[in-house]
Amino acid sequence: MPTYHIWHADFCGLPQCCAPEQTVHTLVVRKIEQRLESGDGKLIGKVGEHPMKIRFAMFAVLLAATSILMTNARAQTPQKSATLTIAGHPGEAQLLQVNGKSYVEVEALARLTQGTLSFKANQTILTLPAAERETPAPRAAAGFSRAFTQAGIEEMSAIREWRRAIVNAVQTNTPLSEDWIAAQHSLAEKNLALAASAASTDDDRSASPMLSAEFNNMQSLSDLYLTLRKQAAAISPDTFHSGPLEDQILSCAQGFVSMTESRALQDQPACH
Repeated sequence: MPTYHIWHADFCGLPQCCAPEQTVHTLVVRKIEQRLESGDGKLIGKVGEHPMKIRFAMFAVLLAATSILMTNARAQTPQKSATLTIAGHPGEAQLLQVNGKSYVEVEALARLTQGTLSFKANQTILTLPAAERETPAPRAAAGFSRAFTQAGIEEMSAIREWRRAIVNAVQTNTPLSEDWIAAQHSLAEKNLALAASAASTDDDRSASPMLSAEFNNMQSLSDLYLTLRKQAAAISPDTFHSGPLEDQILSCAQGFVSMTESRALQDQPACH
């Protein structure tokens, strides 16, 4: 039986080297026909002399070529598929793994990174967007803000009127109604909240607890007055005259006003 040698290059040289499996037989047959037609006539003569032998030979060649092409096609087929994600960027791109190596489409990579592609000669350039710089937080201004100073002075004024009314009521033996005291309490509490919300500098925030301490001390003095008022028809003037709690309230108010006028934060022991 004649033997015909079919080299891998004979088929991979064709434009349809990577053609689908169903076209392999057609390509092989065409290749053999080209070899037969380009021969010196001897092979054509043998076809007439030994038709069965030639058919078996062509069948053997067909099987060998099919095996070669299918092996080559499997080598070029992606082995696995996965996805690529980049930290800080939403979305994902298809990742192909072929022969132990990973590949990703440059268009998918540009879309994933929100970059842009440009082409120059035989180069493909991927330009990534510039990283956003974090804007540093503005540094708080030193000293007292005007809004906090004004709100703090109004708070001290409300507390001063609250204290004077109680001292005068004791000295003149003129009772104060609980409704009036409740109204003064609400006014001082409102001003305290306004001062706290107006604090915008470090000094403002450091001085805000002083106002809270002054309010709490005044509330204690007011509660003491109401308790004594319920226990006796008259209260001795000495009870509220130069008492420790009243002196602390006065000292805190004076120290706070002096501090805001100088626009310099200073510790006020009476405001604790």
